[in-house]
Amino acid sequence: MKAAFIGLGAMGAPMARNLHRAGLLAAVCNRTAATAQALASELGVAHAATPADCLSHAEVIFLCVTADEHVLSVIDQLGTTNLAGKLIVDTSTVAAATAREALQRVQAAGGHFIDAPVTGGTEGAIHARLTFIIGGDDADVARAQPGFDAMGARAVHMGPVGSGQATKAVNQVMCAGINQAVTEGLAFAEAQGLDPAKVIAVTESGAAGSWFVQHRGATMVRDEYPPGFKLALHLKDLKIVQAMARDLGGNLPVVDQTVTQYERLLAEGHGDEDISTLYRHNRRLFPAS
Repeated sequence: MKAAFIGLGAMGAPMARNLHRAGLLAAVCNRTAATAQALASELGVAHAATPADCLSHAEVIFLCVTADEHVLSVIDQLGTTNLAGKLIVDTSTVAAATAREALQRVQAAGGHFIDAPVTGGTEGAIHARLTFIIGGDDADVARAQPGFDAMGARAVHMGPVGSGQATKAVNQVMCAGINQAVTEGLAFAEAQGLDPAKVIAVTESGAAGSWFVQHRGATMVRDEYPPGFKLALHLKDLKIVQAMARDLGGNLPVVDQTVTQYERLLAEGHGDEDISTLYRHNRRLFPAS
């Protein structure tokens, strides 16, 4: 496989590096050209000035960009060229409907498309421990598998295109709920004057234990929120989830609550912090503590 990578942010850059370590990366591209130029020079791969330029270097093109409109913009730039024989793999988090629209546009240009959003945060991207949640045809998924193996620890094929994004939406709902429960619980512990380190030690080993308690508990009680998953990005994802829920005629109360709280934290300047910064908000549930 010769692969190109488009989108070199906090997730995309380490993912591209892991493709390079596996000997698969041929070119990189980014909206900010200087970022791509620097990484291309570091890794000794081609710098593609535009998404379409990736096509002369690779047959599999991985995307990791911020929003639905960015995915479709990149697809349109790729689609100005004949995509026969090319596979586009979108690892961004967008709506399932956006993935299906991207499929139609890629197929119209003669190419193949799968959606493969990831979970695992920046730590998972750096250490190649991501989980890819995949929607697409069996043959296309198999073709992309070497890339998934290079960048992650697990790849789960959920069904046709759009299934990956639908499953990722479920994941984001669960992340919101876990964040709410852990930050409320630790705020409750603080209000009672309990030693937070001991509370974390007790809860992480019992029924309330989770990755979030283990990896974010100690930092949040020190009032430190280095980004693993930025609040602004989770907020963007949860708004996608809200729209998907409305389309189904339903609602997700925990998501609605989290969106409201995230928007307040974003307005206060905490959008680039980890989602555990919700602790800042939930500590206010006990103003006398």
